[in-house]
Amino acid sequence: MNSKDIENKGNFWKGLNKPFFCLAPMADVTDIAFRTIISKYSRHGQVGGGPDVFWTEFVSADGLMSEGRDALKVDLKYGTGEHPIVAQIFGSNLENMYGASKLCATLGFDGVDINMGCPDRSIEKQGAGASHIKDPEHAVEVIRAVKRGIKDSGRDIPVSVKTRIGYNKNSINEWIPKLLGENLAALTIHARTRKEMSLVPARWEHVREVVEIRDRMGVDTLIIGNGDLQNLDMAKEKVSVSHADGAMLGRAIFGNPWLFDSNKKEVSLKEKLEVMCEHTELFERELGGLKNFAIMKKHYKAYVNGFDGAKELRVRLMEDATTAKEVREIVENFLAGYRNLL
Repeated sequence: MNSKDIENKGNFWKGLNKPFFCLAPMADVTDIAFRTIISKYSRHGQVGGGPDVFWTEFVSADGLMSEGRDALKVDLKYGTGEHPIVAQIFGSNLENMYGASKLCATLGFDGVDINMGCPDRSIEKQGAGASHIKDPEHAVEVIRAVKRGIKDSGRDIPVSVKTRIGYNKNSINEWIPKLLGENLAALTIHARTRKEMSLVPARWEHVREVVEIRDRMGVDTLIIGNGDLQNLDMAKEKVSVSHADGAMLGRAIFGNPWLFDSNKKEVSLKEKLEVMCEHTELFERELGGLKNFAIMKKHYKAYVNGFDGAKELRVRLMEDATTAKEVREIVENFLAGYRNLL
C-alpha cells in the first residue's frame, strides 16, 4: 500500500494484509534516522520495504502543548518512505491530549496511538503510561479527547492504544473491554503486567484471551501482540497460536535493521559495520544539534557484538567517537586489519 492509497482510504489498518508486522515505538531508538535505515534494509515483500506499520518514538502531549514544543517536534520527524506511520503520544491531561492529537493529524501522520503501558515512574507520575490501567474511566476520556482532536483537525485518521495485560495483576477482563468499547482501530497488547516489566517471559496466551474478548464483543479492533519476539518466524508462530491480527517487534531490532526481511539469513561483518556508519551519518544529518550524539552509542553496543575484536572496537567507538566521520575512520581502520577474514 503506498502513501497515496493510505491518504485516500483514511483508515490504513483496514487495508493491511494479515498477519502484519509493526515496528515498536522506543524512546531514543526508533527516531527518523533508524527508521530510514530499517526501511532501506528490512524488506519482506511490500513496496518500499520495512515493517508494515512504523511508529514514532513516544512523545509527551504536555510537552507538545508547551512553549518548548519545537524541541519535541524532532521526535515527530518522518520520511516519505515511512508510510503508514503512527504518532504515539502519552499524557493524561485531556486538553493537551486533544491538542497533541490535532497537531499530529495536521503533520500528516496516518494514525495516532496512545501509550497506556509504559512503566517508567516519571511517566506514571503524570498519570500517563501504565498508570491509565488503574483508572479505566479516565483512560476512556483520554481516548475520546484524542478522537475529538483528530476530528477537529479536519482529517479522519484512526486511533489506537498500546497497553499491558494489567498493572499489578492480570486484569484483562476488566481493562480490555473498556478500551475495546471505544471503537479503536487497533490495540497492541504487551503480554505482561506493569509490575512484571520485562522481567518475566511474555505470556502470549493472554493475547489470545484479548482476541476472544474482542470477538465476543463483536468489534472490529485489530489485535496486535507484543513481547519477546526475536525474529519474524517467531512473530508468525505467535500470531498463529494467539489468533492475533499482527505482531509488534521491539528490542530485536537493535543492531539488526534487517529484522523485517525474512529472506535475509546472514549479514557479513563488513556489511553490518558499514550500515552502522550509514546510520550514524543519517543521525548526524537529521538530528545533529537536536539530539545528543551519545544516543547513537546504545546502537554501537548492538551492532558491534559477537565477533573477534568486537570488544576492542566497541570501546573505541564508545570512548573516542563524537562525530560520524570519526566513527567511519575507526571502522575503516578496524576493517583494514580484518580483510582476510571478510
